Amino acid sequence: MMQRLIIATKNECKINEIKRFFEEVAINGERPLFNILSLGDVGVDLDLEAVEDGATFEENATKKAIAVWKALDDENCIVLADDSGLEIDALGGEPGVDSANFMGRETPYQLRFDKILDDMRNVPYDKRNARFVCVMAVVIKSEVSTFKATIEGKIVDKPTGCSGFGYDPIFCVPEFNCTSAELSLTQKNKISHRGKALQMVVEHLK
Repeated sequence: MMQRLIIATKNECKINEIKRFFEEVAINGERPLFNILSLGDVGVDLDLEAVEDGATFEENATKKAIAVWKALDDENCIVLADDSGLEIDALGGEPGVDSANFMGRETPYQLRFDKILDDMRNVPYDKRNARFVCVMAVVIKSEVSTFKATIEGKIVDKPTGCSGFGYDPIFCVPEFNCTSAELSLTQKNKISHRGKALQMVVEHLK
């Protein structure tokens, strides 16, 4: 029986990215690594936003992972939590660790884009540096390990692309000369902050 790995998030887009990553790793290795499950699959209903009050990505990822691990009450399962965000140099690192709550958690991303792009309307392209940051926290038998990865890019002057989620449409990946929202999920998982952090997780779990 495969070991259970629980993804500690209710964000369906994150769940899809993480599941796809592990599926492709399993294909390359010719066997499944884990039984990947969501909170809904295991009947855990936690308000993870309530514990997402840390000052850093590491704190938030760790808090979420521990909260879910305790709720599961199963020492044999592995819990994986993600906390990620966008840091824009010209805006002093904002929205940063508060990316999900920027302008209010329920605010449509188009309005967030409008605010960011308006604030940056006079910033030249060579000064529009930004990065996506991801920290993955893994809990195994109450032991927590964290893995941090980033991807550097630029903020474009208008949203482009319809794939991905969050701030992907305004983040240009120079390697591909397009936004994250124009990449396929397979491409994104190979080069993204989340994909890089997941690769670290896989090496750790091996």
